[in-house]
Amino acid sequence: MGQIEPRVLESRGWEVDLAKRELRAHGSAVPIGSRAFEIIETLVESAGELVTKDDLMRRVWPGLVVEDNTVQVHISAIRKALGTDRSMLKTISGRGYRLLGDWTIRQEALPAQPHAPERVRSAAHPFLTNVPIAASALVGRETAAQNLRDLVSAYRVVTLTGPGGIGKTVLASEVARSLFPTLGGDVLFVELVSLADPDLVPSTVAHVLNLQLQGDKISPELVARAIGSRRVLLVLDNCEHVIDAAATMAEIVVRMCPNVTVLATSRELLRIDGEFAYRVPALEVPTQDLDGSGTLLQHSAVQLFVARMRSLQADFLPGGDKLPAIVAICRHLDGIPLAIEFAAARAATLGIQQVAGRLDDRFVLLTGGRRTALPRHQTLRAALDWSYELLPEAERRLLRHLAIFPAGFTLDAATAIMSDTESSVALGISNLVSKSLVALDGSEAAPRWRLLETVRVYSREKLVESGEDGRAMRRLTEFCLTLFAPFAKESELQTAIDDLGRYRREVDNLRAALTWAFSPGGDGALGAELAATASDFWVAMSLVAEASEWAEKALAQIGDAGGTRVEMILRCGLGFALIYTHGMSAYAREVLTRALTLAREFEDFDYQQRATCGLWLFSARSMALNDALAFAREYEQVARGRDLQSRATAAWLVGIPQTYVAAHTEASERLQWAADQYPAASRGLDMMRLGADVRTSALAHNTVNLLSKGFLEAASQTAGNTIEEARETNQPFVLCVALAWAAGFVSLSLGELDKARDYGEELIDHAFKHGLRPFYAAGLCVRGSLAARLGEPEAGVGSLRSGLAEMQQAKYLLFYPFFLAELASALGAIGRFDDGLVEIDEASRFAMQTGYRWYMPEILRIKAALLMQRGPDDVASIEDLFRQSMRQAAAQRAVFWELSAATSLAELLQGERRDIEAAALLSPVYDRLTEGFSASRVKRARALLDRLAI
Repeated sequence: MGQIEPRVLESRGWEVDLAKRELRAHGSAVPIGSRAFEIIETLVESAGELVTKDDLMRRVWPGLVVEDNTVQVHISAIRKALGTDRSMLKTISGRGYRLLGDWTIRQEALPAQPHAPERVRSAAHPFLTNVPIAASALVGRETAAQNLRDLVSAYRVVTLTGPGGIGKTVLASEVARSLFPTLGGDVLFVELVSLADPDLVPSTVAHVLNLQLQGDKISPELVARAIGSRRVLLVLDNCEHVIDAAATMAEIVVRMCPNVTVLATSRELLRIDGEFAYRVPALEVPTQDLDGSGTLLQHSAVQLFVARMRSLQADFLPGGDKLPAIVAICRHLDGIPLAIEFAAARAATLGIQQVAGRLDDRFVLLTGGRRTALPRHQTLRAALDWSYELLPEAERRLLRHLAIFPAGFTLDAATAIMSDTESSVALGISNLVSKSLVALDGSEAAPRWRLLETVRVYSREKLVESGEDGRAMRRLTEFCLTLFAPFAKESELQTAIDDLGRYRREVDNLRAALTWAFSPGGDGALGAELAATASDFWVAMSLVAEASEWAEKALAQIGDAGGTRVEMILRCGLGFALIYTHGMSAYAREVLTRALTLAREFEDFDYQQRATCGLWLFSARSMALNDALAFAREYEQVARGRDLQSRATAAWLVGIPQTYVAAHTEASERLQWAADQYPAASRGLDMMRLGADVRTSALAHNTVNLLSKGFLEAASQTAGNTIEEARETNQPFVLCVALAWAAGFVSLSLGELDKARDYGEELIDHAFKHGLRPFYAAGLCVRGSLAARLGEPEAGVGSLRSGLAEMQQAKYLLFYPFFLAELASALGAIGRFDDGLVEIDEASRFAMQTGYRWYMPEILRIKAALLMQRGPDDVASIEDLFRQSMRQAAAQRAVFWELSAATSLAELLQGERRDIEAAALLSPVYDRLTEGFSASRVKRARALLDRLAI
């Protein structure tokens, strides 16, 4: 006769059996963890009253300190168990919880029935465990282990998923070991890896639990009945190759045995009721922008590598160049613990640098796991072979093809390279995600997936072995051709630029397609078409040097596309890229001239504009100012009567050469009008079409006019504003233009040395980073000029010579006379007057030959100053040079340069005791100045006038 048990509470079809510790829905048990059940017990016994968080913690975790997130894990588990009735568990914000419902107590007789005898535990027979002792400390998994301990007490089925080598078994073992002392039951580890027959799963579980079942057929039901009410944490390890049998075993045991919790490891989920999926994360790897040993060593992937190295070399220290190499290894291996352990083992014998340099051959290199490890954990290839061989052929084929995407892929991309229906590809991706071979790398709104790099390298090898590589890469190239098509259409280019983030994610896939196309087994003509299509994309991405590389490769293999629009586009893009990366070479001019010829043949106004601007840019920067003005006037004729954007562009093109031939008033008016009128909406588009940002360039060049005309504050302010505007474009060459003019012409001329230093160093860094050689040369010259002005002329001479040599080689000569004059002054400062005079004469010759008239007044002044320093033997000749400088400046209406010359001449006259003449000379020039009185040259003139007055 059974005993009366009055402790079953029920409400709306739900039952809480406090004796069996079971939650049931309409009579069927709902899997829930032990701690989660204790929370339900506490809440249901409160009869709908509020239970505070503190009370809950004291009841469920007596004597322990528990964090809020642990409680949240269990609350989430309860809500999941309640399903559609999850609203019964109500959270009172900041206070606690309440379980709603009219709960009644039902008394029922539990019938006497035979059941498996429970083993009586005694001191001599404690609870059982077969979980192996840890061979070494678990590194970097403290947070994961704590999360899993919480999950195991909240859910009755927890499955650890992840790719091979991620550490599922090690983590599950650690959690099981840590729970054993407090579980009050057995903790048993069932290894399924060696099972070839899924039907052996029940007997294997029975053997580990020592159930001693009899009969030919041992079923999951028989095992579950034998377990009965025994409290067990059952670890089912490596379920993936017997996944159906393992799932059935777990589901039946959890349903029939109220005190059993299952912790499973598998590369895919069991997909049973009540299961909680825990995707084991990779170890933390430092991001590319982190540096500093203290910061790098805080990442768990690096810590594991160092720990394993120390276990093999007790005196190992991760100092010097070792740490960056270790970080690089961990990044390449995606933070996968097994791969990192292999790498550390190899590094102990070959050296860290050798391992870092040979990771492309990782499957040969990364072998030699522990002898006691499973065979598939003794080499990296074996670990992946295990997963690959478990896949059906359709999923193997899909995985092989997905390996061609180094940047990850969208469903559209995967469908395109598979030539299959979208639904079948989507299903295949879903299956590979569930088997931990593909990872979601996007959002629900914009889904995107990727393969871990090690999985990708392995799968790519399989693709090559299958003979499908060439066909897959052709499809990728054709897909990229379609994807990047908006960059090749004038009507869609702005839309593509506005959506640049979408295309930025595909950049490595584009590179892969182009690399294949131009390889010996590729298709050069297809590659040329893709390179032309993506030409503007590279510029939009600020990858000007890369644009040049792909265009050259494409033109070398253009084949039948020669003489077509493809060649025109490639040559135009290459010409601009060469100007910015290599300077004004004869090759760049030849490339742009051919592009213009083709554009005229096709009557393509867009590319006529581009090529004309390219040749204008070439001429202006190489100091062929007459040619530049001719190209500008040609453009002006074509643009007359067209839209505002074309007319503003024409004003910019004409205004710049006018600036350097010293037509300052007209040039300033044109450039300011171009900057003011240029449509903001056209800026991003024209940075690719014209190779410049018209507004930023117009303002930067106009600082020369403002400075020369004596509007010194306006020049300084415009230079600063131009830099800020240039930053917003996110285009390196645009920012370099703004920095070069601000640092060189403006800040140095005004004596704003702090600004010159800041702008100049940023220019050097930015130009070097983006491979913009001409601007790097300008930055070096700024650095040299500053050194000379700050009392280190020897160092200044070295930097100036280096920068000037670079300018000559790149034929980027807009700054050449300016910095030749700076070099002459620096040489004078160290007493090398004759050398200084040679350089200033070269500057004069160059300026006269090229029409670079705006700086001639200063060149003449510097020559006179050098002669004075050497020794004023011929005062009349020196005085004549100063007066020539003043006359040329006056003719140009360049009051600033006239003031500079007048100040130097007045100082000479004062030395000759001609004070009245000196004051009469300097005073009227100074009085024409209306601003900029804090500039060093202006202050020098004011101080001299004050001395002369006394």
